[in-house]
Order: sequence, then structure tokens, then C-alpha cells
Amino acid sequence: MAAFKQHTLMESPFGPLTLVATDGVLSAVYMVNHRHQPPEETFGDRDPEPFPEVIAQLNAYFAGELTDFTLPVHLEGTPFQRTVWAELLKIPYGETRSYGELAQALGKPGAARAVGLANGKNPISIVVPCHRVIGSGGSLTGYGGGLERKQQLLALERGEPAQEGLLF
Repeated sequence: MAAFKQHTLMESPFGPLTLVATDGVLSAVYMVNHRHQPPEETFGDRDPEPFPEVIAQLNAYFAGELTDFTLPVHLEGTPFQRTVWAELLKIPYGETRSYGELAQALGKPGAARAVGLANGKNPISIVVPCHRVIGSGGSLTGYGGGLERKQQLLALERGEPAQEGLLF
């Protein structure tokens, strides 16, 4: 039996977000011009019904009032991708990890590049915090939503004021 998908849009400080649910459970959060975003036709009908709690928690996060999401998620990917994404959920709010540190935590110290590729395919931005992964020297590296958004999400988590003039 095919999965039942629905989607809705919400406004955020980072531009409009597309929220997708699979069988009523959050399965994607996409930003405008999101890399690796599947075609919109795969998102199902537009219906806000499964999303009130998702929207409430995202708004609380953007307001600096929520540091841990308590949403059920439906992660679709390879077993390795799901393992990487599960490890992302362990990175505390306001902290970062390098791709190498994630690979080490997974018991695959030589897999930093594979970890990076899996990280980049994370479909549930923000909630599954792929923005907390940085380069080994502390540099900001690729982010599906764009490096400016990654920088702003990390600044938000450090309690820094939003940078003016960024158009998302």
C-alpha cells in the first residue's frame, strides 16, 4: 500500500518552509531553493491538518523558546543515511560537530565524506539538525538550504541577533 502524503507551507524567518507528512508523520521540511528536494508533485495534496504541532514547535524554535523538538518523524532513506540522521539528533542545541566527529561516533572513522553526503540528503531540515555539522577546521560547509541559512540557524542557537538584510 502506498504511503499517504500531505503538505503545507509555513512562513519562517528563513523564508517559506514546505512541510511534508507521510501517513500523518513529519517526513520533510524544505526551504526555498533546497538542494535535493524532490518534485513538488510527490508532496501530496496541500492540507494543514497534520501540521499544527510541527508549526507550533518550529515557531517556538525560531523564537528561541524551544531547544529540543519532540515531534515524531518519518525518515525515508538508506540504512546508512538513517543511521547518520539518528546521530544528528544527538547533537545538542547550540553545539556543532564535524563530519569526522560524526563518522567517529558511528564507528566508521574513515567515512567522513559518506557522512557528509548522507547529511546533505537529510529531508527534515532544522528538526533533524544537519545545520549543526561543520567542516573539520570549524568552517561552514554545504547546507541544503544554503550557507547563509546555516549561518543564521547557528547564530539563532547561540542567541545572537538575526543578521539584517538577508533575503530568503
